[in-house]
Amino acid sequence: MYEIGDRVVYPMHGAGIIEGIEEREILGASQNYYILRLPTKDMKVMLPTENIERLGVRGIVTEHIVTEVFEILKDKQSELSSNWNRRYRDNLELVKTGDIHDVARVVRDLQILDRQKGLSTGERKMLSSTKQILVSELALVRNQNEKDIERIVDNTIR
Repeated sequence: MYEIGDRVVYPMHGAGIIEGIEEREILGASQNYYILRLPTKDMKVMLPTENIERLGVRGIVTEHIVTEVFEILKDKQSELSSNWNRRYRDNLELVKTGDIHDVARVVRDLQILDRQKGLSTGERKMLSSTKQILVSELALVRNQNEKDIERIVDNTIR
């Protein structure tokens, strides 16, 4: 399905580049794995090739979708639950989808909420990790430095 050099997104972890496809024996079973390098976290992960769809791995988006993402970031905050626990669960479900539009909405909403009244520790951690997921993909699509992309994202959210 994917080849060495392909740029993909692994939901809940971010975007990376497939650096290899290797056969490994684990627990007595031989299986092929994609070796995915995640530049943001400076780590490599092995993903079983046969489970790639179940894991939600997808190719990175196009520049057209990036334009849509920045429109979402410019938009007003969504209606959020006043209960932080419910809000956290709702946002976590959105991030798990792996859809960049949903990830952008979560980043936007949490960043605006943080400016307005602050976030709980759990939500602050979610904002940080979700922003990293978003920035990692945008950086790969635009071939830009992640710090520059993060600055652009922060300046886009009103």
